[in-house]
Amino acid sequence: MFKKILIANRGEIACRIIRTARRMGIATVAVYSEADVSAPHARMADQAVAIGPALAAKSYLNAAAIIRAARKTGSDAVHPGYGFLAENAAFAHRLAKAGIAFIGPPPAAIAAMGDKIKSKKLAQKAGLTVIPGDTRAGDEARAARAAGRIGYPVMIKATAGGGGKGMRIAHDEGELRDGFAAAVREAKSSFGDGRMFVEKYIENPRHIEIQVLADGLGNVIHLGERECSIQRRHQKVIEEAPSPFLDKKTRQAMGAQAVALARAVKYRSAGTVEFLVDDRRNFYFLEMNTRLQVEHPVTELVTGLDIVELMIRIAAGEALPITQSQVKTKGWAVEARIYAEDPRAGFLPSAGRLVRYLPPPDQDHLRLDSGVEEGSDIPVHYDPMIAKLIASGPDRDAAIRRLARALDAFLIRGVAHNLGFLAAVMAHPRFIEGRLSTSFIADEFKGGFDPQAEARVLVPVAAFIHQVFHEREGGRRNPGAWVVRLQGESHPVAVRPRAGGFEVTTKDGPCKISSDWKPGEPLFRALIDGAETCVQVERLNVGYRLSLGGASARVLVLDERSAELVARMPERAPPDTSRLVVSPMPGLLIHVGAEAGQAVEAGEELAIVEAMKMENAILAVRGGVIAAVHARPGDSLAAGQVIMEFE
Repeated sequence: MFKKILIANRGEIACRIIRTARRMGIATVAVYSEADVSAPHARMADQAVAIGPALAAKSYLNAAAIIRAARKTGSDAVHPGYGFLAENAAFAHRLAKAGIAFIGPPPAAIAAMGDKIKSKKLAQKAGLTVIPGDTRAGDEARAARAAGRIGYPVMIKATAGGGGKGMRIAHDEGELRDGFAAAVREAKSSFGDGRMFVEKYIENPRHIEIQVLADGLGNVIHLGERECSIQRRHQKVIEEAPSPFLDKKTRQAMGAQAVALARAVKYRSAGTVEFLVDDRRNFYFLEMNTRLQVEHPVTELVTGLDIVELMIRIAAGEALPITQSQVKTKGWAVEARIYAEDPRAGFLPSAGRLVRYLPPPDQDHLRLDSGVEEGSDIPVHYDPMIAKLIASGPDRDAAIRRLARALDAFLIRGVAHNLGFLAAVMAHPRFIEGRLSTSFIADEFKGGFDPQAEARVLVPVAAFIHQVFHEREGGRRNPGAWVVRLQGESHPVAVRPRAGGFEVTTKDGPCKISSDWKPGEPLFRALIDGAETCVQVERLNVGYRLSLGGASARVLVLDERSAELVARMPERAPPDTSRLVVSPMPGLLIHVGAEAGQAVEAGEELAIVEAMKMENAILAVRGGVIAAVHARPGDSLAAGQVIMEFE
């Protein structure tokens, strides 16, 4: 067994690998960039080595620097985690030449499966069902001809792609030509490889993947499936195991195909074979990810296996400790990826400092994989994922309920985040029913994400909180009469003391609230008519901000006379910024599509800002003439910085 492992990664996955290695009695080495000098993963490992500047290309993607760090620290193995160099065959080969074990598959398998065209041909040869496509779409004109033969809609995909990078959907030739150049740019930026291919786009499919494990002695097994259909920008947001859709026959057939592909490429280590599944349970090979997956915890929770430990043991030459017939699953697990992004602004990534970071308390049925802490910075240079929260239960309903409660109790301030959006998905009837597809978010949030606060809960909670402040500041503990202003509406309430809390009467009737909440606590945990509830509380200069179930609202609690005056006050009009084109997030300006004096139409692309490994197009919200351009390609932009303005 290895004595020391270097983790060639950062954040939550580095911390997760360190925990398993430590339990196995293996020393660990972390690497860190200048942006991660004080990151938790660098402090958590037994040793830590600086490998370069903040830019990933000069640090976490710098194979030479990582190999030097491994030699310097006497590491006899490297675990790449996921992303960065995890699927880089050249890196695995260089480690082998240096006499350092790569905790992952052989370079030949990485190369074969990393090339989407080659992998598709190998999959066909191994007997897998594949999506119709054309692998010769090397440029825009050829792609258009290929799409004409296959039939629209089509998917433009990067040959070396993954994680939603370098992918575009085209429903006609115009969309194909518009999307091709952007997909090439994104692929070159993410993978250093701009080659493209085109395949038939299967509308409203499910994205279901099979976890495989193979040792160096010819043993190959699968650990069942994961449902990964809840996605935005082709990137997974919520995953679960097992799938609520598959039947036993389909599950066995998909598992058999996944194992057949692993055998065909002489695979070793953990890997994932991804499929698209239509509404009739026909399934098609999509790709094979030759690494640990972000969503591996849901499989671990339903199988009781530690996939990272198995990867380490396989890399050390050990045989798989179980056979296919010994793989058993129990219960259900659901994972939510918590991102620094703004769902209300089209999921644009966010960067900044975690001013408050308070995860839900430890519980047997909850798992948190995180690589940050309060005060950590979320840099603009890397993927914006903050953490993964996973809940398990005896069945799907129990796992969903537990995850929903935990999301409400997860406090993050300082950066935009998707906690509220995740909570809204958990509560969505279609999600609860298991009617999923990769278009779920596009279908159910057509107008964007703008949830309305639930007055039935937030009004009595606001009254309870205000009564506590009122009594603390010398008010009498007797029935209180207040008016709660929520989203422009007035709600008269009466508050009466009762054992363990208050009875709050609104227009919907009385409700009993029991809580030991104290002023200053950011989470209001209570039993409201016997139901467990957790509301996030932020005291403002005037009023409070309350958040629950994906919705957040400012509330005022006033006496009747003050409420009447407030209701008569005119709303202050927001400043007019319609003439300005601003960067919605910190990032690198890589393209400016208009110049001073140029007339543009609504919807026309004005600029492209690259942030957190994704290109974000800024479109004109109205037609007009550009008066001035204030930024140039190559500029580093702050959030809200003006790029150009209209006359």
